[in-house]
Amino acid sequence: MFTSKGVSSFQSGGFSHPKALFEDGNEVVAMDSNKVRVQAIDAYSTEAIVIDATNRESLKALGLGDMDGVIVSTGTQISISILICLYLNEIGVKQILVKALDDDHAEILRRIGVTQVIHPERDSAVRVSRSLSRPNILDFIPLADEYDLAQVEAPRDFIKKNLKELNLRAKYNVHIIAIKERSPENFMLVPPADFTIKADDILILLGKTDDIKKIKALKQ
Repeated sequence: MFTSKGVSSFQSGGFSHPKALFEDGNEVVAMDSNKVRVQAIDAYSTEAIVIDATNRESLKALGLGDMDGVIVSTGTQISISILICLYLNEIGVKQILVKALDDDHAEILRRIGVTQVIHPERDSAVRVSRSLSRPNILDFIPLADEYDLAQVEAPRDFIKKNLKELNLRAKYNVHIIAIKERSPENFMLVPPADFTIKADDILILLGKTDDIKKIKALKQ
């Protein structure tokens, strides 16, 4: 597991998630039951902990409810990932992101409160297929190091205001390039200036990393 006042993570296997988060400036707490793996990730985390994540009381003692999010990756151990996620939901973790091995595993994870289910093998296959069938469409846009394309939940101060009133380009030097509406579900590319932000909207922002972080820091 990786976590940070920012992100936490339970991990079995590779360390790409905590390393990337840590190098991106997040506080990351990496956790694993294997001491050797914990020692290996120590240099790429704020703190590395040996823990049995299937122990409910051990998890409660960590204060994970204060973390921005928790990533759970337990390899092929489906029952363990489900148990950990069940406990994390009980603790009150805001965001739980988990790797699923198949659709049944994913459905169980959603039913116990997982925020985001990740299908790395399937998603990778879809990207490859699309790159073959749409060779002139960019699936990934490489940005300069100081720029980000990010999804952000609408901050409290943005709700019931339209884009013209918010004037994010002038105030934050950030562009809203799209909005995901949840109810009714809709994706709006380049929303008009009179679009009014709702509480459950997701904003797709383009701008410098530091500028986007200022918006992410606003109260949701």
